[in-house]
Amino acid sequence: MNTMHELLARLSAIDLSAAAVNIGLRLLAALLILLLGAWFAARLANFTQRALQRAKVDDTLGGFLRNLLYGVLIAVLVAMALAALGVSPAPMVAALGTAGLAIGLALQGSLSNLAWGVLLIMFRPFRVGDYVTVGGIDGTVQSINLMYTELLLPDNREAVVPNAKVGGDTILNFNRRGTRRLDLKIGIGWRDDLAQATTTLQRLLADEPLVLADPAPGVWVDGIAGQTVTLVLRCWVKSGDTWAAQTALLSAVKRRIDAGELSLPTTVHEVNVVQARG
Repeated sequence: MNTMHELLARLSAIDLSAAAVNIGLRLLAALLILLLGAWFAARLANFTQRALQRAKVDDTLGGFLRNLLYGVLIAVLVAMALAALGVSPAPMVAALGTAGLAIGLALQGSLSNLAWGVLLIMFRPFRVGDYVTVGGIDGTVQSINLMYTELLLPDNREAVVPNAKVGGDTILNFNRRGTRRLDLKIGIGWRDDLAQATTTLQRLLADEPLVLADPAPGVWVDGIAGQTVTLVLRCWVKSGDTWAAQTALLSAVKRRIDAGELSLPTTVHEVNVVQARG
């Protein structure tokens, strides 16, 4: 009975109205922190995104960074609101850290794609419209997303290449410089006049409008084997004219052969006849 009387005495000594006011103030403070903080976080995130757009940062990367900043700010606001309520945010931070570690281990491949996607968008080793070799695949870049890169193959198939594979392998960009060197090997007979054949091919290069004058095109001897002297036509063309220029030059070579200005190498077969004695 004495214990019950003591408990009742303690409860009666507590000022319930003061406790209610204190709790209400804490709730109000936490609510204000969340509302005003969320408004400020959105404004700051949007301002950051506009600043990135003015800096010519890719829209995909800008949107990702904006959302990342907003998420971090919201997490900070939740921790501040819990502190205002008198709740220690340490357990929540520990739980979030543990959950983040588990999610990171489960999504290791996806996070690798995401990280490479950010790097590809930031450093831009290629752009949309470039013809590239990435991950062992040749194609024209259609889009660069945070998780994958989409290519259009020459036969009109589409390839979706994970960004981790794109960034982890050699990247060949055929359009970055705007021009490409074109090497065509032409074989002539070893008895043909080398100087005349060289002059004919040089004139052929000079007459082709798709061949650039600078750097200057030229014809060189590439090798001699058997009955063949191999000449190499080396010239520079615009990246988009590569196949057209190659077709035009090979067609011109064929016309020179038909006109008798060039000749193809002939294969000589040696036949030994052995007469058997009866």
